[in-house]
Amino acid sequence: MAGFLSAEHGDAVRIFHGRGHRYPGLEHVCVDWYSPSVLITMFDEFDQLDELHRCIEESDRHRQVKSIVVQKRFERGAPALALKGVINEQLIVSEGKLRFEVHFGQHQNIGLFLDTRLLRDWLLNNSEDKNILNLFAYTCSLSVAALAGGASGVTNVDMSRPSIQWGEKNHRLNEQDMKKVKSIPHNVYKSWGRIHQFGRYDLVIIDPPTRQKGSFDVSKNYPSLIKRMTKLCNPGAEIIATVNSPFLDESFLPELFERHLPQSKLLGNMDVAPEFLDEFPERGLKIYRFLYEPDRAPL
Repeated sequence: MAGFLSAEHGDAVRIFHGRGHRYPGLEHVCVDWYSPSVLITMFDEFDQLDELHRCIEESDRHRQVKSIVVQKRFERGAPALALKGVINEQLIVSEGKLRFEVHFGQHQNIGLFLDTRLLRDWLLNNSEDKNILNLFAYTCSLSVAALAGGASGVTNVDMSRPSIQWGEKNHRLNEQDMKKVKSIPHNVYKSWGRIHQFGRYDLVIIDPPTRQKGSFDVSKNYPSLIKRMTKLCNPGAEIIATVNSPFLDESFLPELFERHLPQSKLLGNMDVAPEFLDEFPERGLKIYRFLYEPDRAPL
């Protein structure tokens, strides 16, 4: 972390990933850079906060850190406080040529998942002329990357209307043609009719929360999503599917696809951003690419 802050940086990135269990005693702390702010996320009590604060200040040779914010995810409401400067409740950050709005101190998640950075890079290079469906779109960062990569259109589905509206702001922030953006702010299971209106699709992204109260449980509801792909995908479509649960191992999704969508072929795993290196990768975010081949004979 000290080495990172000793140089100038513009892009949003994780600086320290304690959740990767590679630093004993620091498993409940993560540090992210959202220029010009440092965000310290605590998942449990942490008695070295003053020392961490001092380390950040001493490493900041270019005086690029204007605020240091601590978010206590282990407390009700995930409250945030400023160790330095003020909390920028709305901040525009960059990731390469992309721009995103993040919100500090208002939500449990600030609006941009840094571990899917390489997936956004992949979409920038593999979306040309594709009609793309983004299920559980949240603030639509993946769709922003897809349109920036030349997608013909994106359909964003998320049950949170504020998240979808936030995502539309991200599209506009990147000066994207809103005629190419379809927004469905409803529960995916109550929206199949509208989703079908804008498809079939050449690429489907399934990036669900582990558990969304009253809507989705990754261990119970994934099969029904996978079965739906036969009605949503064009022949030769790719499906990007993720799972982020410490209780579901690396075989969980491939086995579900083999069982419930035998017309699909696993193309392989996709890398998570290297800043999120984990001592136990099977417990972290897992991203898979599948190819939909409707004429593929079951094994």
